[in-house]
Amino acid sequence: MKQSDIHPGATLGKSVTIGNFVTIQEDVVVGDGTYIGPHVTIMSGSRIGKNCQIFPGAVIGAVAQDRKSTTLKTYVEVGNHTVIREFVTLNRGTLGDTIIGAHVLLMAYVHVAHDCIVGDHVTVTNGAQLAGHVQLHHHAVIGGMAAVHQFMRVGAYSMVASKSIVRKDVPPFIKVGREPLCYCGINLIALQRNGFTKEQSDTIDHIYRLIYHSQLLLPLALEAVANQVIHSKEKEMVLSFIRNSPKGIVKKTNRSVI
Repeated sequence: MKQSDIHPGATLGKSVTIGNFVTIQEDVVVGDGTYIGPHVTIMSGSRIGKNCQIFPGAVIGAVAQDRKSTTLKTYVEVGNHTVIREFVTLNRGTLGDTIIGAHVLLMAYVHVAHDCIVGDHVTVTNGAQLAGHVQLHHHAVIGGMAAVHQFMRVGAYSMVASKSIVRKDVPPFIKVGREPLCYCGINLIALQRNGFTKEQSDTIDHIYRLIYHSQLLLPLALEAVANQVIHSKEKEMVLSFIRNSPKGIVKKTNRSVI
């Protein structure tokens, strides 16, 4: 016998599956075809997309773990086809909404704090922790037990090694690791898996050789990228990301790349 507590003010789509001992509070919307496993708690202000999978013990939509008081009504929004594994916690925002994209995989024990924005097709591996206001751009991968400091950004198609501490922004298309965190080469495997051509990969490699291996100061390296690298979407993504990085980007390493 199911003993779940579903508030009449919650809105459930078609073919939603709900396990035993689930709590769904008022002002919750769950999209069609979503699976909600046993002992899940979905709190007020949660918006869950279609065909999501939420595994036992997850808590979605709790108030922010933050000392600031706010009277704003904020939400947690989860996109379609996203998988939320066991004991994941997603907190509502303080200044805006916490947003999880579509086709995201949040593995067991991941924490996503208030005001985070996680793009589409992102993977956050077991035990990783995102502090408040973190942004993960599309197709980023965060390794197991990594910690991302508040207000940091991780660029599209980048990979953060397991157990890393992210204290600076991670530009698009690269791998970072070690302590302190540093550049470890372009993320060639991700580029290949996502259909980037050799020409595109070579362009990205050229960009980061100028940034990390030219011995130029960063402003001059960015000028060299702007002047020497052929125009491409990838070039504009890198330049825009770095130029709009208030906290600065990860440094280079003198050791061999991983």
